[in-house]
Amino acid sequence: MECRMLGWPEDEPTVRLDYRVFSYAGKFVMTGTGKAVICDERAEETYPRDLPALPSTIHSDVFDRSILAAIAFSPDRRDPDTLWLRYVTVRRDRRGEGLAPKLVEYVLEGAANRDFDRASIAVNNPFAYEALYKVGFAFTGRTTGLAELVLERPIDAADSRETGPAGDPERYQAGLDHYRNREGLSEAERSFLDERIHSDPPSH
Repeated sequence: MECRMLGWPEDEPTVRLDYRVFSYAGKFVMTGTGKAVICDERAEETYPRDLPALPSTIHSDVFDRSILAAIAFSPDRRDPDTLWLRYVTVRRDRRGEGLAPKLVEYVLEGAANRDFDRASIAVNNPFAYEALYKVGFAFTGRTTGLAELVLERPIDAADSRETGPAGDPERYQAGLDHYRNREGLSEAERSFLDERIHSDPPSH
């Protein structure tokens, strides 16, 4: 298993993900964002089998079945010193294994060499929120028009957990409260949020 940089935005990389097992798959065939992936040469051996049939116009060979996780990113349009992580997706049967945080850290290591100061991301569910906290992101108090919570961290976040907002329990719980107040939560989301009602921010 390895992290692999497919290219930065100016390289206009694309990758074909199977929409049946990856969220946001259509976003990864579009140019304009950089992309990185986690690959495993044995990934096809465990590829989910209980999938809906593909339309006759799509052959399964068009999808890269070696990929377990993918991320798309680009500079913030209003602040070129900030790298926006646009989409992060993990193959549905491999979620919860820490692949997303691993891939995010890999991209931010590359961003440090390209003079970015900060990284931002907007997340729409508590599982993604928790995963990003594990790599030093913190809730900014802002939301997007799509009701996503905006998180950010310095590119170099080595000490931010002890001294910065990522270690602030009140800020962490404020973000979770946004999710708790939503209608239509799944049973898994509700249980996840209930378990963390008095928790401190997660560590690595």
